[in-house]
Amino acid sequence: MSRLPLQTIESAPEASRPFLQKSLAANGFLPNLVATLANAPVALETYLTVGEINGRSGLTLAEREVVQITAAAIHGCGFCVAGHTAVALKKAQLPEALVDEIRAQGTLSDARLDAVATFTRAVIATRGAVSDVVLAGFKDAGFSDANALEVILGVSLATLCNFANNLARNELNPQLEAFRWEPKAQAA
Repeated sequence: MSRLPLQTIESAPEASRPFLQKSLAANGFLPNLVATLANAPVALETYLTVGEINGRSGLTLAEREVVQITAAAIHGCGFCVAGHTAVALKKAQLPEALVDEIRAQGTLSDARLDAVATFTRAVIATRGAVSDVVLAGFKDAGFSDANALEVILGVSLATLCNFANNLARNELNPQLEAFRWEPKAQAA
């Protein structure tokens, strides 16, 4: 059970209602993340607005989903890993074995997507202060300076979602259950 209220279109603050309606129309259901963010209309608006902007980046949908799944796995957000797994499989049409590699945080069999995952992990680990070698490796895979900043944009979007879900302890919506992911236990 969520630690924060899961708002509905009827119960949400007035300023959140148009965003909830938009999310419901886009997804066919109201994701618990969105229902939680509706408690703070500006947080919900930020999530949806930044998500739309992220969708216009120079990264492909598959590359953006690598960023999202990688960040969510690092942040221990099972809800976001599940949600972005669904997008990676259904919309980005990534092979299931490749999505499993992304979720496991190992080396990816696709060299270009591995460069995205590696760079994303480095951005998070160094809070953006990646080494020259890491940046060069990303660019050697065919990415630009703009793409490097777009990875940071994706990480910022993921951080909002991941941290909000971790705070709320949202359960998966039934529509995402098939994509469930559990974070690895942390060493004490």
